Amino acid sequence: MKHLRTTFLLAAIGLFTISAQSCKTKKAIAKPTPPAEKPAPPVEEKKPEPAPAPKPAPAPVEEKPNYNFDKVYFEFDSGVLKTESFAVLDKIAAEMKKDANVKFILNGHSSVEGSAEHNMSLSIDRANSVKSYLVNAGVNAANLSIKGFGATAPAASNDDEAGRIQNRRVEFKINP
Repeated sequence: MKHLRTTFLLAAIGLFTISAQSCKTKKAIAKPTPPAEKPAPPVEEKKPEPAPAPKPAPAPVEEKPNYNFDKVYFEFDSGVLKTESFAVLDKIAAEMKKDANVKFILNGHSSVEGSAEHNMSLSIDRANSVKSYLVNAGVNAANLSIKGFGATAPAASNDDEAGRIQNRRVEFKINP
């Protein structure tokens, strides 16, 4: 046992010695400084030229809003906006924001299927759906009013499906 302890002690001393040697800092060798060069002759500084006067910016051209809006159409018996209506409504919102003082009436319509009360309620729901979308797009809610017409003001004949599709709509009118 004594022999084993002595062996471990010698091994520990050897490792300590080796690790101490590897941790010594090395001296940095100083590089000789290059001989001093002759100073360069002074250069005459040029005076900066005055900056040319900036050209006046052209007056911003106010783009007049185009209130010739497309109609927004809906599915049968639904007040939910069609996906293809989103692009139309985004354009409408952009035009409405150009002049924040103009007020609009959103006229909701429906086709002839269903009772008169149901169609009136449905046309108001459609106008409210459009108003909600426009308000969420940044249009002032105070500038938008709604009116429901039900099936009383058709844009096309209710005799065929193509006409009924055109009657399920919301139209935009400027409120005088």
